[in-house]
Amino acid sequence: MANNVVAISMGQFALAYVLLLVVLLLMKRSRIEQTGLLLMASLRMTLQLVLVGFLLQLIIGDPRPLYTLAFLSAMFGFAIYRTLSTRKDLNRRFQWAVAFSIVFSGLAVVVYFILVVVGESLFNPQYAIPLAGMIVGNAMTGITLGIKTFMESLRDNRLQIRTLTNLGIDCQTILKPFVNNALESALLPTLNSMLGMGIVFLPGMMTGQILSGTMPATAILYQIAIMLAITASVCLTVFLSLNLGYRTLYNDREQFMTREEADRA
Repeated sequence: MANNVVAISMGQFALAYVLLLVVLLLMKRSRIEQTGLLLMASLRMTLQLVLVGFLLQLIIGDPRPLYTLAFLSAMFGFAIYRTLSTRKDLNRRFQWAVAFSIVFSGLAVVVYFILVVVGESLFNPQYAIPLAGMIVGNAMTGITLGIKTFMESLRDNRLQIRTLTNLGIDCQTILKPFVNNALESALLPTLNSMLGMGIVFLPGMMTGQILSGTMPATAILYQIAIMLAITASVCLTVFLSLNLGYRTLYNDREQFMTREEADRA
């Protein structure tokens, strides 16, 4: 197989934004008032990826362990920030549980995958950074969905929860079904992606490797392995976050607390 990659000129790259104009026109026609968000998201995506590409060129060109660790630390920090910035209703201990779960689960899966499955150094930026990005990024999406489902379930079932509490049912028994339901909801997008992968669509990592000249057989092995790592990371992150977090919602006397009361506890 040829290893030549077709280079895209700046003019050809600019033509890709024509597709964005199509989306804008359809949104206008459908009276969807999110065109500002679309433009902002497109601008941020472009700037962030250009910046990351520049940094990756520097890091891969001078692969020092400190640079790789700094990039991974920033990646985890941003994942925690993005997750918690959308959940102002979580108490402080719940937030710490989420942050711990993202770091612990992400590091555990990334270290295992790179050292054991791939067999490369953890400080090799060519492998560590893109693989960690896929694993941590999907875990961030999963925990965001999991927490959203969990908190909405609590709000929608306030009367049922209050009734069970008055009947003397302990808080763990009351909340555990909501935790399990949220974990299931968080896993469904990843599981659906796995079901359609290879038949409905070719995933990004495999497509990128094939475009860069990698043999399809090698690309397939990498894609299967990374999907298993992503699934494990999402499951472990959401499981730990919710199982540690829901315990911060009530006190030792089996009384549910408000966010302010939990912060003072």
